[in-house]
Order: sequence, then C-alpha cells, then structure tokens
Amino acid sequence: MAITKILIANRGEIACRVIRTAKKMGIATVAVYSDADSRAPHVLMADEAVHIGPPPAAQSYLLADKIIEACKATGADAVHPGYGFLSERESFRKALDAEGIIFVGPPANAIAAMGDKIESKKLAKEAGVNVVPGYVGVIDDTEHAVKISNEIGYPVMMKASAGGGGKGMRLAYSEADVREGFEATKREGLNSFGDDRVFIEKFIESPRHIEIQVLGDQHGNVVYLGERECSIQRRHQKVVEEAPSPFVSPEMRKKMGEQAVALSKAVGYFSAGTVELIVSGTDKTGEGFYFLEMNTRLQVEHPVTEEITGLDLVEQMIRVANGEKLAFTQDDVTLTGWAIENRVYAEDPYRGFLPSTGRLIRYNPPEAGTDEDGTKVRVDDGVAEGGEVSMFYDPMIAKLVTYGATREEAIDKQIAALDSFEIEGLGHNIDFVSAIMQHERFRKGELTTGFIAEEYPEGFHGAPASPELLARLAAIGAFAGMAMADRARRTDGQLGKRLKPPTDWMVQIDKVDHAVTICGDEVTVDGKPVEMSLEYTPGDRIIDAEFGGEPLSVRIAPVPSGFKLTARGASHVARVLPGHIAQFTQHMIEKIPPDLSKYLICPMPGLLVSLNVGEGDKVEAGQPLAVIEAMKMENILRAEKTGVVKAVNAKAGESLAVDSIILELE
Repeated sequence: MAITKILIANRGEIACRVIRTAKKMGIATVAVYSDADSRAPHVLMADEAVHIGPPPAAQSYLLADKIIEACKATGADAVHPGYGFLSERESFRKALDAEGIIFVGPPANAIAAMGDKIESKKLAKEAGVNVVPGYVGVIDDTEHAVKISNEIGYPVMMKASAGGGGKGMRLAYSEADVREGFEATKREGLNSFGDDRVFIEKFIESPRHIEIQVLGDQHGNVVYLGERECSIQRRHQKVVEEAPSPFVSPEMRKKMGEQAVALSKAVGYFSAGTVELIVSGTDKTGEGFYFLEMNTRLQVEHPVTEEITGLDLVEQMIRVANGEKLAFTQDDVTLTGWAIENRVYAEDPYRGFLPSTGRLIRYNPPEAGTDEDGTKVRVDDGVAEGGEVSMFYDPMIAKLVTYGATREEAIDKQIAALDSFEIEGLGHNIDFVSAIMQHERFRKGELTTGFIAEEYPEGFHGAPASPELLARLAAIGAFAGMAMADRARRTDGQLGKRLKPPTDWMVQIDKVDHAVTICGDEVTVDGKPVEMSLEYTPGDRIIDAEFGGEPLSVRIAPVPSGFKLTARGASHVARVLPGHIAQFTQHMIEKIPPDLSKYLICPMPGLLVSLNVGEGDKVEAGQPLAVIEAMKMENILRAEKTGVVKAVNAKAGESLAVDSIILELE
C-alpha cells in the first residue's frame, strides 16, 4: 500500500524540508507542535497540525505515545522522524510497527545494532570495516583501563559507550591521565545516558571527520553517495560541512564507500544512513580511515550530498519506505561540482559563543536560486521574521548551502551570501562562519577537527579586514553620508535649497582616518581613484556595490555620527563627517565608558539555576558565582575581580533577561 499521508515527528527546518518533498510527491502531511511552536512555519506549511504538549521536548516531541495518537487522529499512515528526538529510538520504530504505521527510516534491528558504540564497532570489524585500534569489550576498572591504554599506545580516547554530543569523552596522553579520567568518564556516561560502560581507542592525530552517505532499499540493494567533510567543529558539534572532501581521492572514496555498504548490508540496513569515519590527516596511503559510528537517520548536512548528486534524499527515503527498489545502481551515481553548508546558529561568537534566545526582529536570508554562472544558493530553515528562537530547542536558525563547479566557487558564493543574510534581535554566528570561509587554511583544505580551537584560541573577534576592504567601506560610508546630507537638503532645507552636499569627507574606521572625495562618478580614497558603483537610499539595510566589477554586499545601519558597516565577517563603525567639520574632532572630549567589572551581568536570556554567594561574602577573581541555563546548556558565571558582594538583585529560579544585573561587588 502506497503512503498517502506522512506525519513529521519533528519541528523546525527538517520538518519544513520533509513537508516540501512530500507535497512535491502528492503526499498529504501532518505537523506536530508544542506550545512554543504553535505559530511555527512547519505548522503553517503542513496540511494538518496536532498539538502534542508543552514546550519541553520531554513533554512533547519525545513522547512516542503522543505521536502515535496524532497518527490515529489524522489517519497518517507513515511517520518521518527527521533527525534528533525519536529518529534513532528502536522502541519508537517497534511501536509504529505494532500499530501498522510505516516508519520512514531503517529497520529496528539496524537502529539497535548501530545505536550501541561498542556493539557497532564489533559488527563493523566483522564486516571488514577499518576500526580504530582499541579495546571494545567491557573494561573492569581503572587498572584494566591503564593496561589497555598502555597496550594501544598513547594518546588514547576514553568514550562512554552510549555517549554523544561531546559528552563522556576524555583524551589521555599518559597513564596518569587515564587514572585521573576513567572513573569520571564512567560517571558522565551514567549521569547523561544511564550507561557507565566505557571503551578506549587510539586517538588519531590531525584527525578529519569524514562521513559516507549510504542509501538502501528493502530488496538488498545498497549504494554509497560519496562523502562529506565535517571537520570544522566546535565542542564536537559540526559547524561547516562540504561535499566532496578536499582530502579524499577517488581511490579512497571507493574504499570508504565499499566498506560503508558492507556494514549496511551486514545489519540489513535500508533507507538513508551515514557511516561516520575518523581519518588521519597525516596518512598518505589512502587506508588511514576508521569507523566511528553509524547514524541510522537523515543527517543535518544531507543537502550538500543532494546538491552534488542531484538526488532528493527525503524522496528516496519515502520511496524505500513504500517498498520500491532503488531506481539506480552504484555505477549511476556521479558527483558533480562542490557544495558547502554553514549552520547559522543563535549564538554570539563575540561573547564566547553564548547561546542567544529571543525574537527574530528581522530575518531576511539571501535569495535562493541558481545564477547564470551555475552557482547556487539554497536556504533550509524553519523560522520566520517575528518568530522566536526559544531556550527549549536546538539553536540552529538555518542552513545556508552554496554550490559551484569548484570548491573555490562554492566558498566565494558562501561569503557573498553571508554578507546579505540579515538577522536582528538575537546573536548569531554569521560573521564567524564567514571568517572561516575566508581563512587561508580553510581555503587550502587543510582541515582537522581541531581547526577552530587552533585558529581561534583566544575566541573570535571578527574576521581581519584587508586595507583594500577598509578603503572600500570608507567609500561606501562617505557615499551614504552624502546621501543622508542630500536628503536633509531636499526634505528639511537644512543646507539651503541650492547648497549641495560636500564632496570631501573624512571617514574613520577602526581608528584610521580615510579622506574620501566623491565628485560625480569619480571617487578617491586617500588620493587613490576607486572604481565604484552602487545605489543607496537612506533607510536601505543592505548596499549592493561593485568595485572594479567585484560585487560587495554590505549591511548598513545608522549610528551616531556615522554607520555600522558589516561585511566579510566583521562589523566596522564608520564615523562619517564632512571634511570641513572633521578637522574640529580633535577638540572633542572623549567619553570614557563606565566600569562594569563590579557587576555580575547575565550574558543571555535564561534561568538562574543557582546563586553561590550572598551579601557580604568575599569572592576571588575566577570564582564561580552563578549558573545560568539556556538552550539545554548550563553556563557558569565567574567573578572578574576580587571583592565583597554588596547587593544581590536576583534569586535562584528566576528567568533573567540579557544584561540583567545579578549582583554587585564593592
């Protein structure tokens, strides 16, 4: 029986993604939603929607019974789980099977086999898949762990068997590290996942994270669809993905793919799945890749594979769930061009990547579509302007995907698209991912999972700007200043009806003065001619300019005495003054900002979980003072300096706004 109505047991961008494909196939759709998502885009896109509970996922999206009830109420004969939530729950698959509801995903036995890291490694080894040298049995105690580590050779990684998301992992460079960290790893596994089993494996140096996309049907056919490079990660969470990998040769791809297919067949896998591999960046033999885990679901980064193969993976999953055979073989799979995906997160890279929640006052992604040169922009999102990014769910706002004939084209398209991506109302990482795209090491393809930690050890402070870019921004600032002055002349008569705006301007950016002259079509910056074309009307939020034929999109916002100009991964405040006025700025008194170090300020909207001090308590610099919870993560706030608590302005259990004063020191 063919699927006629699919319920999407998920939310956000992946729910929207599945709905789009289902509609294209003529299949009706049902959305589910919590109180927090009652007006979310996926709810509006679906043909029907069912309310399933309050905002916390444990009381809504994670309740299999609620999903099954919604299927029965709407007559949905299939469920697509997306990723996260219930997508890799063997029990959920079995519960749907018992009700005669089709699960758009793999069989229960495959989910179970690959869900246990220890058992999956055993199966991988039996299937002839390269596995990292290590011990995959049950480890008795610390002494046993030390013995195993000494035999493998340092460094080693201790991992909780049921771990994920960077939890329950410890790197050991010596026996002392093992003795110190083994029991802690066990506790983390027990506390986070209810399983204290730990395995130990060789730590791969200069590691790259590369994964193989597989697709199988219920008739025993399995193919691989090339690889994705996912090495750019922060705290073990992927940030940038691309396909293919700049490191993988055709011969290596074939070896990886064939091993991934062998593993899939060994567990009777069908539907879309991903075999994740850790790859030694120093290995030149093409054999230095090792099985990490298999994700028995659709991956967040699946769009880059779709772009280079021309396949719709969601459509393929639905067809497989319908019992159809794959319409193509391995020989039919071709990889064309290059695709890159950046995850746009609600987090503030300028403040240590603190999660950011709140309302999207402005949300205007770059225009999707294919240009005449064959380059393409794709935006997968599940938010809308005026909507809210809440503390209850993943902080991803959107996935920005670009495609080009070459890796360089795809990267350059990303940079341009990020420049025109407007988000206001909360912190976001657009500048950060743009900086990565421009980084020389990234452009060379010299990637490891330690890229971000190695290249931004002191945190992120904006992408460095070249003198050429600053000169161009100065020209744009002066042009905007002249346009504002001209509007004042025409609307307010401030300059007199016949007096035109000045042609000479002084633009200060990053404490450097630039003399700009605009006379008709002729523009000079610091005495050098600049070939510039643009249109700007006061009030515009983006300026699309060209310099010598090179496009540059700049987000512009007025600030006192100038503009905030954002482009190429950084914001620059441009102080814009007519030349005859600028000479007097040296006589202005500089305003010194107030000292805020005596205040403990809430860095993000969140719940004050605990307050560790009270009035009159003495504190030392670096001492933990409070814990704020936001987006399922706890953040410890520490004292910036030594002092005594003068006043406490908040209580544990309160929900605080960003910049709320928690306490004051004297």
